[in-house]
Amino acid sequence: MNILIIAAHPDDEILGMGGTILKHTSHKDNVTIVYMATGVTARKASEDLKSREDKNLQNEILELRNDALKAAKLLNVKNVKFYDFPDNQMDSITLLKVVKAIEKEIKSVKPERIYTNHYGDLNVDHKIVSNATITACRPLKGPVKEILSFEVLSSTEWSYPYSFKPNYFVNIKKELPKKIDAMKMFKSEIREFPHPRSPENMNYVAGRWGSVSGFEAAEAFEIIRKIEE
Repeated sequence: MNILIIAAHPDDEILGMGGTILKHTSHKDNVTIVYMATGVTARKASEDLKSREDKNLQNEILELRNDALKAAKLLNVKNVKFYDFPDNQMDSITLLKVVKAIEKEIKSVKPERIYTNHYGDLNVDHKIVSNATITACRPLKGPVKEILSFEVLSSTEWSYPYSFKPNYFVNIKKELPKKIDAMKMFKSEIREFPHPRSPENMNYVAGRWGSVSGFEAAEAFEIIRKIEE
């Protein structure tokens, strides 16, 4: 099966579905991860944003991308691609431009299943990437049969009212340790407990979804669309 993961930022996919990614690669599925935004620029002071050539900024972007590649390698993902949409500012880009980028990846990968951010997240980039993905996957003749959204800790659950309504669960008891190891690769993103992006909380969340679905540890997804022929 060809799997395409469209994530707004590096680490979104690990937090939301790192265990499921490992299950896909273990089953020899062809997994491609595409990151839409840099994941760095919003943290810089406004004067640093005047030039995209700012050396420190570029070094931070490169470091985050290297972390993402290390995490992908740990989960046996060989296909990774980065776009340069501005972090936490994707609402300043026309939706059509984002849709066209995603359509290009769909044409290249020919995925049967797509995973992406949740439409109700607090983060504006997550919302736009979700919307653009659904738009790019209009139910015309094409390879995409399933679209699933994942949660991102410190974004999905911080949005009020809470709108993530999972209806698809994956047992990740065996994969959970590697998921957490993959997240630890993101040195600038992982936090100490009780932050949602801490290893301890990742364990708790996996246990919570496990208790909902009858497993010891699970990841949760909301099925956006599923088409059967």
